[in-house]
Parts: sequence; C-alpha cells; structure tokens
Amino acid sequence: MTYRLHAGLALALLATPAIAQDKTLTIYAPDYFASEWGPGPAIREAFEAQCDCSIDYQTGDLLPRLKLEGARAQADVAIGFDSTEMKQARETGLFAPHGVDTAALTLPIDWQDEVFLPFDWSYLAFVYDNEALEEVPSSFEALVEAPDDLRIAIQDPRSSVSGLSLALWADEVFGEEAEEKWAALAPKITTVTPGWSESYGLFTEGEVDMVLSYTTSPAYHAIAEEDDTVSAAIFDEGHYMTIELAAQLKGAEEPELAAQFMQFVVSPEFQSLIPTSNWSYPSALPKAEWPEGFQSIALPKNAIWLAEDEADARREDAVEAWRQGLSR
Repeated sequence: MTYRLHAGLALALLATPAIAQDKTLTIYAPDYFASEWGPGPAIREAFEAQCDCSIDYQTGDLLPRLKLEGARAQADVAIGFDSTEMKQARETGLFAPHGVDTAALTLPIDWQDEVFLPFDWSYLAFVYDNEALEEVPSSFEALVEAPDDLRIAIQDPRSSVSGLSLALWADEVFGEEAEEKWAALAPKITTVTPGWSESYGLFTEGEVDMVLSYTTSPAYHAIAEEDDTVSAAIFDEGHYMTIELAAQLKGAEEPELAAQFMQFVVSPEFQSLIPTSNWSYPSALPKAEWPEGFQSIALPKNAIWLAEDEADARREDAVEAWRQGLSR
C-alpha cells in the first residue's frame, strides 16, 4: 500500500512537466511565416523556451481559411494579416482583445487598436539596381512620366496585398486622376504577376528594371548577400505603409498561452528576430536597435496609411482605376 502510494506520487511528479509541455499553442499563419526561411522557426524556439509548451503552425491563406471555418477555427492565435485586410478580418467576429500595452510600439503612426497587434511593417517602394538604372524617379509623378522603355513589374491588386496597397497608394496620390496616371504608366509595366515572389524573381533575373517591393528589400541583399547594388526609389509624395498583424481568437483552446504569446510579440526577444528573418521593420524596437543594414536604409519623409474603413471604402474604386487604366 505504502509502495503503491509512493510509486503513484512519483509517477505524478514525473508526469507534471510532461503535462505542461503537452500544451500546444496553435497558430494559423501564411506559408512564408512558418517556412525555414521565414520568422516562424526562430519565434517558435524562443517562445517554447519560456512557455513550457509547443507551437503548432498551421499554414495557408489566412483570411479565407478563417472565413470558411468561422467558429470552428482551431487556432489560438492568427498571425500574418496585412493591414489592408483588417476590416474583413474584424468582421468575422472571431477575435478577442489582445490586452497588450501598445506604448511599446515604434510605428511611424499612432496605433491604438485593441484587437489587432502589429508585429512588423514596411513601406511599399519601387526597387532597382543602382548600377544599371541611370535615371531614378524621385516621385510617383516622375515614374509615370519616365520613358516608356523603362521595364516595371508589379503585382495584381485582385490577388496580392502588395498590389492592392499599390492601387490605394496611387489613389491617395493621384485621386480622380489615378486612372489617367495608370494609363500613362501602362507602357512601362511589362508584367503584372499574381504575387510578390513572381515579380521579384523577374527583377533578380534582370528581366525588369524596377519592381514593386519594399524599402526593406535592399537590406536583405546587403545583409544576406553582401550586395549593395539594390536600392529603393524614394518618392517625394510619400510611401504607402504595409503593417502585418497578429490577433488572438475568442475561441482559443489555450487562451492563457495565446495571451502570453501576444505579450511576447512586442518583446525585444521577438522583435529582434524580425528584421533579418522577415526582412521588415520591427514594430516595437527603436531604430537605434535595428541591425546595421537597416540603419542605413533610405526612408521616406511621409508615411501614407489608410485606416481600415477608409481603405475598404476606397478599395473597389482604386482597383477599378488600375484595371481601366492598364486596359486602355
């Protein structure tokens, strides 16, 4: 009897850590996030070291999956929303307040949203080879007026968040003249791809002179490839901001772990991983603490960002101006 009691107690004590470690935080994320070249693996290692749990990334198209699953969603946290998707994501009704003090954020804009928490950001930009392109446009207007032999690749706003952000950027800069400006830019746009990777591949292969990407793209080439020939054209009118977001689900099976992870998102440990794994600016790290390759990046003077209601209201007209202008 005594032996059995002690044996049972010993087994219980041995089992306690295993039970804790068996807790799993399920995170829905885009494919890139959890890939070996994305930020997911390093974030998993860092968080698992402090949570006594494991992270299970389930990858795919984030917003379509959540819309399809609704209340049946199995995630505790969703990470990787683009800010252009905020309104649609919010309207699913699936998310809970994150409870994180946003005073730690270092974005160029004031962010107070209680549901969606930024984990990184960048500016859209047209990227080019600074040893090959002699005349670099210094404004969006100058890009439109550039010679027609300039070869540009962009992304389709109907299938790409970067393409949609470009359409909204043009709408903000040109207003009612956007369709006319797209028509003038059309001869220079040699390729419209479904997503960013296809068009950026054309640029790295030398098929185009400029590609729609981000101001952080040169940092990748400088740090990962020791190549300083890639630059981003900085426009006088300002650049459209893209912000990536995380959110906790109301139906989380591990709400305490989810809340712990949301706090982790703005921690120096998480944020320090972002620049050289996701090649974006960290959302809660002072510029003085960015890696050297990011410190030297040229930044626009003006940040252009549309709040979710305005972006959603202007989306259809912005995309239609793009479509009509390019089809002339």
